[in-house]
Amino acid sequence: MSTLFISDIHLCSDRPDMTAALVHFLEHDAPGADALYVLGDLFEFWIGDDDPNPLLQQIAEAFAALSQQQVPLYFIHGNRDFMLGQQFAKRAGMTLLGDPCVIELYGERVLLSHGDLLCTRDEGYQKYRRITQFKWLRWLFLRLPLSRRQAIAHKIRGQSRMEKTVKRQTIMDVTPQAVDDMLRQHGCRTMIHGHTHRPAIHDFTLDGQPARRIVLGDWFEQGSVLVCRPGEQRLEVRALQGASD
Repeated sequence: MSTLFISDIHLCSDRPDMTAALVHFLEHDAPGADALYVLGDLFEFWIGDDDPNPLLQQIAEAFAALSQQQVPLYFIHGNRDFMLGQQFAKRAGMTLLGDPCVIELYGERVLLSHGDLLCTRDEGYQKYRRITQFKWLRWLFLRLPLSRRQAIAHKIRGQSRMEKTVKRQTIMDVTPQAVDDMLRQHGCRTMIHGHTHRPAIHDFTLDGQPARRIVLGDWFEQGSVLVCRPGEQRLEVRALQGASD
């Protein structure tokens, strides 16, 4: 009996080792789980469900194979793949969830989020995020020629890398007050999120009661998996060994 959580794999054609490691995880670790939650940034970027990149089909088939083994799959959008749509989700056997959302995890209400909503000190990013939520803008983007969408995604990725080199680390981390506010709003004392690439389990006090924030890691150097069982929450790592298996 276990429920699994992953995020921030950032799959792209340039990193076949990460793809192989994820597929290995889906084929060998995830079967038999009560559920698997993907908390965003499964892909490095997303330009539409109609993208013919073979990587997308490979990943959809790997998730679908797990779904066919009666493992429920859930997905929360990240800041890189926020336009992943129902078409891909259906192919992969996934259910799309809102951000944030509350689940019942072995008798406890647990709050899930990708995590970028909590980084309120990064005002520039929050402004960008609000713009990307406009439905009319997404509608227009998805109707551009595929080559144009690819060029825009490449430009945004470059800008993101440049910004990370000049922003202070504290700005890109979550704001404690935002964590407290979100937990209070949803009546939870445990939160699970990704985005910051800083895997850790933070125990703290909220309104005089114990609370916990679990941060998932990325898959750049090693896999990061949260394994939850009744009364136990453990962060585990997975070597990027799938590429050579």
